[in-house]
Amino acid sequence: MKKNIQRAAVLGSGVMGSGIAAHLANLGIPVLLLDIVPNELTDDEKAKGLTLDDRAVRNRLAAENKKKLFKQNPAPLASKKNANKIEVGNLEDDIGRLADVDWIIEVVVEKLEVKQQLFEKVEQHRSPGTIVSSNTSGISVNAMAEGRSEEFRRHFMGTHFFNPPRYLHLLEVIPTKDTDAGVLADMKTFAEEVLGKGVVEAKDTPNFIGNRIGTYGLLASVRKMQELGLSITEVDSITGPLIGRPKSATFRTLDVVGLDTFVHVARNVYDQVEGEERDIFDPPQFLKDMAEKGWIGAKAGQGFYLKKGKGDNKEILELDPETMEYRQGQKLKAPSVQAAEQAKGKAAKIQALAYADDKAGNFTWDTLKASLLYSAEKSDEIANDIAAIDNAMKWGFGWDLGPFEVWDALDVERSVKKMEEEGENVPAWVKDMLNAGYKSFYNAAGDFYHKGAYQKPDINEKEIDVATHLKNEKNIITKNAGAVLTDLGDDVAALTFTSPNNSIGLDVIQMVNKALDEVEKNYKGLVIANKGKNFCVGANLMMMLMEAQDDAFDELDMVIRRFQGMTSRIRYSGKPVVAAPFQMTLGGGAEICLPSASIQASAETYMGLVETGVGLVPGGGGNKELYIRELEKMPEDAGIDLQPVANAVFEKVAMAKVGTSAQESAENGFMSDRDAIIANSNHTVWYAKQKVQELYEKGYQPPVRQPIPVVGETGYATMLLGAKSMRTGGQISDHDLKIAGKLAFLIAGGRVPKGTKVDEDYLLDLEREAFLSLIAEPKTQQRMQHMLKTGKPLRN
Repeated sequence: MKKNIQRAAVLGSGVMGSGIAAHLANLGIPVLLLDIVPNELTDDEKAKGLTLDDRAVRNRLAAENKKKLFKQNPAPLASKKNANKIEVGNLEDDIGRLADVDWIIEVVVEKLEVKQQLFEKVEQHRSPGTIVSSNTSGISVNAMAEGRSEEFRRHFMGTHFFNPPRYLHLLEVIPTKDTDAGVLADMKTFAEEVLGKGVVEAKDTPNFIGNRIGTYGLLASVRKMQELGLSITEVDSITGPLIGRPKSATFRTLDVVGLDTFVHVARNVYDQVEGEERDIFDPPQFLKDMAEKGWIGAKAGQGFYLKKGKGDNKEILELDPETMEYRQGQKLKAPSVQAAEQAKGKAAKIQALAYADDKAGNFTWDTLKASLLYSAEKSDEIANDIAAIDNAMKWGFGWDLGPFEVWDALDVERSVKKMEEEGENVPAWVKDMLNAGYKSFYNAAGDFYHKGAYQKPDINEKEIDVATHLKNEKNIITKNAGAVLTDLGDDVAALTFTSPNNSIGLDVIQMVNKALDEVEKNYKGLVIANKGKNFCVGANLMMMLMEAQDDAFDELDMVIRRFQGMTSRIRYSGKPVVAAPFQMTLGGGAEICLPSASIQASAETYMGLVETGVGLVPGGGGNKELYIRELEKMPEDAGIDLQPVANAVFEKVAMAKVGTSAQESAENGFMSDRDAIIANSNHTVWYAKQKVQELYEKGYQPPVRQPIPVVGETGYATMLLGAKSMRTGGQISDHDLKIAGKLAFLIAGGRVPKGTKVDEDYLLDLEREAFLSLIAEPKTQQRMQHMLKTGKPLRN
């Protein structure tokens, strides 16, 4: 095998093909994107006088699909610049270029004979040792490889990405009976470490693991909905977060996926299985009617839901499967729903619903029961172990718990007893497990049940789970209500926020300072490694608003001083502090990262200083830190023009710019050469730990305090003029202009001559004064209230 995949080719440029190409390009891998040659000209091509022999025509499909990458939402490209790594071509003129790539990925139409014909051509041009894989969602990979040489078959497998490839963590890898074990192992390692994927090995069965279990569960939900007379909205109100599933629940998920895609996937299993299982995969008639009408979901403008009107008049209607008309929907109200909403923890919520004797409880129990029994029945057929099934559903479908983890949450003994009382056929291996004294599929250590005993999961050493780490009391050094300091091993400490939504309050600030004291004495350095949905979306907004409304400005001044003191301590710590951000890293979250010795960011890190959205300016040193990072990019020359530096910082903060990826966050100035982007989000803490050790071993020295050159009064006037022009043009409000004026003043360094060098503490004083004056404004308080109530900014 060519172990280092330097270049790749993607054959087929549709939504999945171009999306896979974009994902590879995001990771720095040049991609050749090929598609078929069109057999007729478009009107535009005719008008230009082009012929079918022109290269622009022959490459049209791949070129057009590459252009669509810029318009898709969510964006397939982490940065628009990455498109430069995608070269387009066609499957006739450029087929010979496959000899120069290390990995060939087929993503053409889901028809076996088409794929077989393509692989016959591929084999004529690929170099020995080149991996060839299919992105099929369910066609047999063994059948695809029939007729190919032994060398080809040894390097062939299925690599099933989930859509969209950039964002969904799951990659199902499906070996054939001839796939070389070493090639498979190398591909799994590459997929995990370079592509950033959660890799699950699946067996060559219809729809593999994720789509087999997921499609069965969705169809079971649809049938039970019809049986119990529930509505679309009622089902979605109980099949989302209440049972550990995404907010899109059942029918919103189908609208996003597309009913056409779902029906095709279901048909794939239907065509290959028999008996009762076959009947389950035959979609109810109303789904077929919807597909025939083109009501296939979001991409068609309507599906199970239909959006009508705009603004305050906007309403979302649900489909009535009986009449095929749209109507107002209502959430399901039942005692069990209320009990589940109030229950603490995933297991308690699921039990509150599933064991309740009401409409919601009956629906939940029956649909979960169907999925769990099916998962157990098919476990050995579709996967090597139950952990693979659970991981596939978590990584590919966004479930909090996989099927067997859900079964544990229900209490396996209790649920099996209830199933058997209802006449269900529980798979023998599950009963054998219970009879042998194993009362759950997973034990407290996280080992899973497999063929008569608990087995340790095969976990990459780079996968450090902060949540699991915190559960071991031996790891804890000290803690308070807002954060926990732990020992990561190898003389590296980790600080993890535990406040609601990882918000920053006095308790977190206190623990950061305590952590730095401890690390200075006893450790090589500190990793800031949070857990949860987002790294940190800033300071405790509710607390600040309440203090402002109580006119407690002395207390607010004290909090801001401590926040600024904390971020300054991070910058000048004698031991390296490395931040490991992921997802939303906003406001105070960014201010924690900016002064750190290094940032080891997950590829999906969205960083920005967004305080202007709630009528404020950053108050924890963020303006100063972003300005210093912009200065660091400039040549060391006393004659440089500082105005572009100030303008850049002013624009990013005033417009609350947020990077749509770690790469774009870097392009926005929040990261630099001393930082890194980690493809696999589960590996960020490991890389942060390695960075601490590397910096320490190299004799880490904190930055030296130096006076900072500013643009002064003339630069302030320049920035303010730009804001006033926007106000004159109606782009911003009077209050926006007031915020912009305060921001420009503090970035400029106040009323000093241009080029004056000022102390950091002076800039922090200006920042604090601006923050406190703005939080006293009624319109700012209105913005803060609106954000807390709706989660959206108010423009007043």
